[in-house]
Amino acid sequence: MVVPGGAPYLRGLRVIPERVTAPGEFPFSVPALRDLDLSFEVPVTFLVGENGSGKSTLLEALAVVCGLPVSGGSRNEVADRFGVASDHSFATALRPSFAQRPRDSFFFRAETLAHFATLLDERKKDRDFDGDPYSRYGGASLHRRSHGEAFLATFAGRLGRGLWFLDEPEAALSPQRQLALLALVWDRVEAGDTQLIIATHSPILMTFPGARILALDDTGIHETTLAETSHYQLTRAVLEHPERYWRHLRKSDETEESEE
Repeated sequence: MVVPGGAPYLRGLRVIPERVTAPGEFPFSVPALRDLDLSFEVPVTFLVGENGSGKSTLLEALAVVCGLPVSGGSRNEVADRFGVASDHSFATALRPSFAQRPRDSFFFRAETLAHFATLLDERKKDRDFDGDPYSRYGGASLHRRSHGEAFLATFAGRLGRGLWFLDEPEAALSPQRQLALLALVWDRVEAGDTQLIIATHSPILMTFPGARILALDDTGIHETTLAETSHYQLTRAVLEHPERYWRHLRKSDETEESEE
């Protein structure tokens, strides 16, 4: 079962060498980002890799070049200051190519969702704010939900036709809720005119039919399969033979204690 059609909006992204101001410094020092030249060929693309490989940095830059706030949210939040601050030097060195520009887009950033929830609450209290700030987020404050429920309420209310960037959406989701997210993404993508680029560590999410998986590592960026990812291989191995890994982990602890 494969979702038909190519990427409806963002088709490519590459670094323009003359825009690189400090090639030896972060983020241009990261191997996967140094000579970036990507194509997006299907509606759903996963970015995978170890911590520090550049996934979130790349996703953040993608959001910025598409006119979204670095802290997360839609274009409506560009003027708001919340969450994290970031150096945009990487984004300014990038040139995207589009099949067409999306009417709607959103950057979901797991680490700043609490700040985003507070922003919505402040809008609710603001007498000058026109409309209901909760209307696309389940009808109530995200702070009144569990962490995972707030994630799902955001996905259910925001994901639709458009271009979506999700940074570690599995962070607060149980395995069952990750499957619920996959079902939601399937419905949106199957309806057409929806594209998602997702940075994740979750092998469950990577099972999405027809998705393209791009691995970031010390050699750059390359296409891979679910079974070839270290996330899948290690998760499967630990679940099938936990005793082997615990022998190794306990031996490591004993070695550290003896050295002390």
